[in-house]
Amino acid sequence: MNFDNGFEHGEDSNCWDLAEQKAMKAFELYEDGQMNKALSAMNEALDINPANDRWHFNKALTLDAMERFEEAIEEYKLSLNLNPEDVETLNCLAVDYTRTSQYDLALEIFEQIEKNAPDFEPCYCNRIITYTEMGNYDMAEQMFYLAQQINDACPLCFYNIGNSFFIQENYRKAVWCWEKTAFIEPNHPQINYHIAQVYWNLGEKELAHKYFIEELRKNPGDKEVVFDFGLFLLSCGDTILAAEKFHRILEIEPQNASAIFYLGEIELNAGRKNEAAELYFQAVKLDRNMAGPRFRLAQFAYERGDTEQASLLLSAELELDVGRPEVLETMGVMMMELGQMDYATHCFLRVSELSPVNATNYFYLGKTLAARGEMEDAEQFLDYALELDTSNYELVRGVLLAYLSMRKPQKVLDTMAVLNIKENIFGGLNLIKAAAYCKLLLGKIRK
Repeated sequence: MNFDNGFEHGEDSNCWDLAEQKAMKAFELYEDGQMNKALSAMNEALDINPANDRWHFNKALTLDAMERFEEAIEEYKLSLNLNPEDVETLNCLAVDYTRTSQYDLALEIFEQIEKNAPDFEPCYCNRIITYTEMGNYDMAEQMFYLAQQINDACPLCFYNIGNSFFIQENYRKAVWCWEKTAFIEPNHPQINYHIAQVYWNLGEKELAHKYFIEELRKNPGDKEVVFDFGLFLLSCGDTILAAEKFHRILEIEPQNASAIFYLGEIELNAGRKNEAAELYFQAVKLDRNMAGPRFRLAQFAYERGDTEQASLLLSAELELDVGRPEVLETMGVMMMELGQMDYATHCFLRVSELSPVNATNYFYLGKTLAARGEMEDAEQFLDYALELDTSNYELVRGVLLAYLSMRKPQKVLDTMAVLNIKENIFGGLNLIKAAAYCKLLLGKIRK
């Protein structure tokens, strides 16, 4: 944040002093993290002297800290109206255009900076983020190398390009970049946490554990890190320590629905369904938009034969942002068993978007469409399921039975003939083959 009085001589000195005092007070409040009060004080200073570009800039920084990016953009524009060539203001404006997904405007401003101040390294460093969010990873990498020519020890550059590699699932490059950030700037926010996430994705759990611990030594009260460490421990099967971390979250934030939900998962895995159900109910009450608890409660209702309650809970769950394909597939199967074919179809189609080579999902989608009478589409998805996986005996058997139920006995025989050429795995499917021959024979007799 910058402080400058910005007054011209000849104005009333009392006004100068008052505005200057308010601007200085705003700066102190900003530094102390009291953003609402800082914003109020800065507004009072600008009411007295709206012609100070640095104060508009400082107000924009305050709005950024409050994540009010659209308002910050307007304030940066006001600052630039008074000082059009200020590269720092231009850079911050471009960053906020990126934050609000206005990428074309962001790139336009960054290019303006590059033209007028080619050695201003942040205009390359920050463009790494812009291009990464646009999915243009080659240009993101190009910006990294341009920034390196100006400053080869910028920790933020290594951090930003590490994010780009992480999104691309290039975890080895990501961890190299983030370890470089940690070397240059050991206190970079959450850097050990990010390194832990990479090693977790790489399956190197000992290193992931080490970096989680490193991060928590520096920031023991960071809820995000504590929570993810709990998830990590849960994935390692260490339910006791995982539960400890989730309870730690509840000490910091007693109404944290996610922590309560995962404590429910731990109870479920231990076979304590009643205790798990209580926790799932708590989670739903605390956060009605949270995906997960209703799904578990629907499973319980389905298992005890309460089909009406199961349907209601599954329908409510589908209105939420369910992003795990294995959960959506299970929901689809339950919907199919409950006769809710439209909902089942929705689930399986969503899985196909998230996991496009899941053969079992295409089998279920084919069965559901067949039950809806959409035979042509059903056959296409069943065929595709076999294209993806011919080695899965249960899948092959299920597809053949589906063809049989669709009154396509010749399709059964043709499929078995083709697959027998590839592998001799069909010894246990002779009954299906016999049933197909019988159906063909009956069809000829009826004619």
